[in-house]
Amino acid sequence: MLKDLSPLVSLCKRRGYIFPSSEIYGGLAACWDYGPLGVQFKMNVKQCWWKEMTHRQDIVGLDSSILMHPKVWKASGHVDEFSDPLVDCRDCRFRFRLEEKIKTCPHCGSKNLTEPREFNLMFKTHAGPVEEEASQVYLRPETAQGIYVNFLNVQSSMRKKIPFGIAQIGKAFRNEITVGNFIFRCREFGQMEMQYFVHPEKASEFFEYWKEQRKKFLLDVGLPEKSLRVHEHGKNELAHYAHKAVDFEFLFPMGWKELEGIHHRGDFDLKQHQKWSGKKLSYFDADRGETYLPYVIETSIGLDRLILSLLCSAYREEKVKEETRVLLALNFRLAPIQVAVLPLSKKSQLKELAEKISGSLMKKWRVEQDESGSIGKRYRRQDEIGTPFCVTIDFDSLEDNKVTVRHRDTMRQDRLSVNHLEKYLIDRLST
Repeated sequence: MLKDLSPLVSLCKRRGYIFPSSEIYGGLAACWDYGPLGVQFKMNVKQCWWKEMTHRQDIVGLDSSILMHPKVWKASGHVDEFSDPLVDCRDCRFRFRLEEKIKTCPHCGSKNLTEPREFNLMFKTHAGPVEEEASQVYLRPETAQGIYVNFLNVQSSMRKKIPFGIAQIGKAFRNEITVGNFIFRCREFGQMEMQYFVHPEKASEFFEYWKEQRKKFLLDVGLPEKSLRVHEHGKNELAHYAHKAVDFEFLFPMGWKELEGIHHRGDFDLKQHQKWSGKKLSYFDADRGETYLPYVIETSIGLDRLILSLLCSAYREEKVKEETRVLLALNFRLAPIQVAVLPLSKKSQLKELAEKISGSLMKKWRVEQDESGSIGKRYRRQDEIGTPFCVTIDFDSLEDNKVTVRHRDTMRQDRLSVNHLEKYLIDRLST
């Protein structure tokens, strides 16, 4: 288990997963750029979540706008209530978010602090050509509101009956006071949320259903059960509109932190938007012969936090012949490169066979052909990247039409015919 994020941050930069944003200008706090491998990894995680959520009859997708009518955020309560207590240290002038356990300045240790004042976390901007005349709008602090205001559009256009859900992946923005811990808390971040609309009498039942479904998903993508725990919100923790809420917490190097929330939101959201917009958002249930505002069960996970938890879980350091081998033991579905093809030499005959094999495997998997450096160094690079299988082509391959397949996690090597390579990989990936 990682004790410190530093080795992972270093690996992510070295291998093209995640870079500090605007690094040549000194960077920008809490902003990160996903490199070539990182963006593929992120895409794989999103696709895995999207398939889990929308490859079923009762959930459809949505991609709502980042900029929305300002009244949306008045109705949701974000304009008036979406704030954190902000404190300044009078001695070193360090500004930070006040938390219950913090009694002194995290920067200098002083107890000479200002009284807390509320700071709204939403980013403001203006819509229109002239700032003075333009309307003030906000970068959305969450993706959920775009789903609520489109409830009737989706329900009527897709002819959905209650219960049904709307899933969305998108960017959200929060002007966080205290940032850090790599991509755990960023000012620009991805959210993957699903709002499930149900009859009020069925809300508790579906809350438990989605709690189990989300745990199963987190385990399926590669998080160890020992690193997950469920935290149920007490009465003093619940949002004012919430009937019930639980968080799946993950054991990060900096301790247990929230990863995903499942929330029983009642009819608060639709009721608020109905009130502020003047549009009826009720649903006529033909099967029951009644009209009602659906209750909402929400599942909400931070994309960047899920990525960080997966990287933390996959990171390994182990001794091999008095050297330290670093690897990312990523789930095969999520690995940015699934198979590496490694010709032992740059000789044209080996390169030609390697390209033929790469082209064939690329029809099914994400493949990289790597020809630079010693075979040992290339194995180590692929280990750090998280590539599950390496296919090595040597000069004997030209004679016997066989290759060597190396397994990332065990370093086991199997010699087999090129003609059997695809079936070999399929058989092992199916388990």
